[in-house]
Amino acid sequence: MKIRVINPNTTSSMTEKIGDAARRIAAPGTEIVASNPSSGPVSIESHFDEAISAVGVLEEIRAGEQERTDAYILACFGDPGLLAARELTRAPVIGIAEAAFHMATLIATRFSIVTTLARTGIIAEHLLQTYGFAHHCRRVRAAEIPVLDLEDSGTRALDRIIDECLRAKAEDNIGAIVLGCGGMADLTGEIRDAVGLPVVEGVTAAVKLAESLVSLGLGTSKHGDLDFPRPKTFRGRFDYLSGD
Repeated sequence: MKIRVINPNTTSSMTEKIGDAARRIAAPGTEIVASNPSSGPVSIESHFDEAISAVGVLEEIRAGEQERTDAYILACFGDPGLLAARELTRAPVIGIAEAAFHMATLIATRFSIVTTLARTGIIAEHLLQTYGFAHHCRRVRAAEIPVLDLEDSGTRALDRIIDECLRAKAEDNIGAIVLGCGGMADLTGEIRDAVGLPVVEGVTAAVKLAESLVSLGLGTSKHGDLDFPRPKTFRGRFDYLSGD
């Protein structure tokens, strides 16, 4: 089984970290291919960043379709371009936010999300509503750290995330924590040990869901809105998509 884990931003060190976390949790025989677009934002911290990064995500899906790819994971908590990505393939495509929400509800009746910046927390709230998990989430909390601080061991990013998780445990009446950034993929164990609650991280959750879907022979439905896009003419920089 081959799973392509796509980091929608262009920071290769984060892509390597995400890939390593995915490989550690993957079953024997599962091949993890971690990739990121060559063009786009270095981090995703706004609706604008998400919109730009979605084009790179779709390019990565197109590249994966030239190989034998069994499933895809979008390793950004905003799940940028998720439905468009599903249109391009019969393979399962899983966003890490949706994966984390599903997993959290299997082990707790209530969870809180701890993310990077408050403005991205609003995006997470939108996804909770869209996916139907809003009633399970007690609060979306922000450690108020830029995403790229997660790549710098000289920052106090981990300490600030743990502090916010401890506040969630004390104040939110929850049973689990969801980590709200793909860049936290390597921090789960340390946070879980420090907080004493189940901690759900989306990249690793998505790997196990992808393996399950592939094993069950389940792929993206091509009946209805997720069917392949109708061929048409594109102009300008997207002319290469014409006729696809």
